[in-house]
Amino acid sequence: MKLYNTLTRTVEEFVPHEPGKVKMYTCGPTVYNFAHIGNLRTYLMEDVLEKYLRYAGYDVTRVMNITDIGHLSSDADSGEDKMLLGAKREHKTVLELAKFYTDAFFADCEKLNIKRPDVVQPATGCVEDFIRVISSLMEKGYAYKAGGNVYFDTSKLKQYHVFFNFKEDDLEVGVREGVEEDGNKRNKNDFVLWFTKSKFEDQALKWDSPWGVGYPGWHIECSCIAMKYLGEYVDIHCGGIDNVFPHHTNEIAQSEAYLGHPWCRWWFHVLHLNTQGGKMSKSKGGFLTLQKLCDEGKTPMEYRFFCLGSHYRHSLVYSEDTFENAANAYRKLKSRTLAVAEEGTVDAEGFARYKQAFCAAMDDDLNTAQAITCLYDVLKAKDLNGATKRALFADFDRVLSLDLLKEEKKEVAGGLSDGEIEEQIAARAAAKKAKNYAEADRIRAELAAQGILLTDTPAGTTFTRK
Repeated sequence: MKLYNTLTRTVEEFVPHEPGKVKMYTCGPTVYNFAHIGNLRTYLMEDVLEKYLRYAGYDVTRVMNITDIGHLSSDADSGEDKMLLGAKREHKTVLELAKFYTDAFFADCEKLNIKRPDVVQPATGCVEDFIRVISSLMEKGYAYKAGGNVYFDTSKLKQYHVFFNFKEDDLEVGVREGVEEDGNKRNKNDFVLWFTKSKFEDQALKWDSPWGVGYPGWHIECSCIAMKYLGEYVDIHCGGIDNVFPHHTNEIAQSEAYLGHPWCRWWFHVLHLNTQGGKMSKSKGGFLTLQKLCDEGKTPMEYRFFCLGSHYRHSLVYSEDTFENAANAYRKLKSRTLAVAEEGTVDAEGFARYKQAFCAAMDDDLNTAQAITCLYDVLKAKDLNGATKRALFADFDRVLSLDLLKEEKKEVAGGLSDGEIEEQIAARAAAKKAKNYAEADRIRAELAAQGILLTDTPAGTTFTRK
């Protein structure tokens, strides 16, 4: 298996630290609002990676944090805590807010067939670990106290910008416009490990520490939670591309300073899902949630298929047209897979041949679009019987998780299932091709009478329900 490594900027053969075992860490959500579909694209692609590693025979342990403290509104360690802002907005306590949006996040994951990680750890449950690691960093000379806060001293590192090798002089103060320089820092790239009451008097959650009552910085959380459950070496660290700097850069700095050796070799980053207006952002409002998609008549599996049709290292643009094209393709694909009769017995040789093609696609830096092409190749294969085809659909779906052979229990208007509607649409298309327009009109009218409206598009016919 070959994976792109953001750290080396190359596609490399994946070799874990310990043969046969993969230790995988995922940066989890900051639970101050609903996840938008851009966030969910990242978790969805990480889910595919985990499932393929298991499919390939690895023993995978995956850990995810929940950021319920310490993530400020600016990545430059300034502004209010996002959790505190959310609590004020919704008139909840921070812990009430965290529980509500944590539950909402995993409900979205369940709808999208995203597997829950083996370990899910809220930051509030690891404060003693944060204090222990920060204390060690201070003892080793990698951290200092100034203005009531504890900072990591980046000048003590041989190289701080390990991802893209920035030149120090090219970096502006902070990372966003309007961010003021923190006068307590010795160096502009230093970052906060621990905030005290001297800086944020209105912080909702505080703990005693050797440096005063306060709370941890955002970056220290992931390092400590990963080390707590995965030990001194992590094989794959996942996240969105916007986590590369400063969050993952800071994780590497503090983790390797604490451990005294290289920490994580592979860094797996998923690029943004954008709207036609640009990057989707919670802070700007108007972001799309999975629930909003469902309210519009779209389904979670259509969104999953939409994401899998694009490579994780390519930005994906969401629009009504691009989504509807993918949704229409998914409905047709599922209808065709369900229509395959389970005839004969599984041909082991044929099964192995098509599985090899699927694995070759996934081994090629997780090429999910090519893996989906393998599904179509199986559908049209004349050298495979029905039993072998269905066995391959089920096997590939262990990774793709598209519910390809799952019969829809929910009935729609008129008592017709999605599959039955698709069959009627196919019959109508065949009638039109044969220039039997009376039959085509009859099928449309019959469906309309049952509350099912057809729309002809260049990509094919879609349906909606009254």
